[in-house]
Amino acid sequence: MIDKRMLPLAVGGLGIGTTEFTIMGLLPDIANALHVSIPQAGHFISAYALGVVIGAPVLVGYSVKHPPKKVLMWLMVLFTIFNALSAIAPNYTSMLFVRFLSGLPHGAFFGVSTVVATRLAEKGKEARFISLVFSGLTIANLAMVPLVTYIGHTFHWSLYFIIVAIIGAITILLIHLWLPEMEGKKNGHFTNELHFIKNPQSWYILLITAIGFGGLFTWLSYITPLMTEVSHISENNIPYVMILAGAGMVVGNLLGGYLTDRIGVSKASITLLFLMMLTLICVFFLSSNKAISLVLTFLCGGLSMSLSPPVNIMMIKAAPNAEMMSAAFMQAAFNIANAAGAYLGGIPLTLGFSYSYPSLVGVGMTLTGLIICVAYVSKYNKLNLITIKNKSYDRKN
Repeated sequence: MIDKRMLPLAVGGLGIGTTEFTIMGLLPDIANALHVSIPQAGHFISAYALGVVIGAPVLVGYSVKHPPKKVLMWLMVLFTIFNALSAIAPNYTSMLFVRFLSGLPHGAFFGVSTVVATRLAEKGKEARFISLVFSGLTIANLAMVPLVTYIGHTFHWSLYFIIVAIIGAITILLIHLWLPEMEGKKNGHFTNELHFIKNPQSWYILLITAIGFGGLFTWLSYITPLMTEVSHISENNIPYVMILAGAGMVVGNLLGGYLTDRIGVSKASITLLFLMMLTLICVFFLSSNKAISLVLTFLCGGLSMSLSPPVNIMMIKAAPNAEMMSAAFMQAAFNIANAAGAYLGGIPLTLGFSYSYPSLVGVGMTLTGLIICVAYVSKYNKLNLITIKNKSYDRKN
């Protein structure tokens, strides 16, 4: 059973997951309403991702001195307001601007929540508590995204943003009621928090996230046309496909946390990246088979979230004096992966290739992330081992 103290963070993740991923299923509706093409409507996804990239370090940097509970409440206030404004955006320009603003609190919320989770967790269960933070995100893909997509498509697309705003308001209340008080970093300063980026270790992990995760976004960004055009699944059944992907995300997120606590950060990261690459290869070659395509949808959904716990733990260990800022940067990197995966995955489509080809681009991105991860583990695990042995030698002498 979920720890009551973690519930506000999970519900916040539910709202964030709903606003981030539902738009992919409602792009045609929004495009028609605002009189733009579907590719132009895709800019709303990129604008949100850009907001995350900019907002994560900036908002965390200027709030690190304050108690995490207060920071999380204000981030959700911003999230709620900007999503409510999205419901009444009258044209392309205003929607682009307000989606950018909606993305600003996203990364900061997860960044602060990740650190709060590690503080609340018992020793040895940090990865599982981090997976609870992201459980709302996975449940959003399982239940809320298909439900809200149906509501938005059947009634009006603006209801999508109104529902997200309501979830945001509920999150504010739950944070107030159930999240315990914690002290902020009294001597924290924006520039001091950024010192962790001078550490090459941090850049390895950011690259693993921005490139490795991007592989699966090449698949997720074009999942609807992949299913309808290549797997020949009826458009009416796409909500059920999204539920299947969401179920995979729920399972994968929890298994990722469990696996990390069991076999360690390094082994878990390498194993999961390798499995991502194999699965995307299968998507490219086997998606024409409807049954196999559905199995791969579940697997891709699971793998898309399973890597979150180990890479976040990896970053927190690499930046012990700037956990909150480094966690925020991880969210920025994750959304760079989102934007890069969608953009690079679309290139073969503009050249006239089929909708199975974005996954081939994803194979290349995931393989690159895997190579960087192996290089990181080979270099820094060896250094850590030498340090431990040296400390042990010093104690004996």
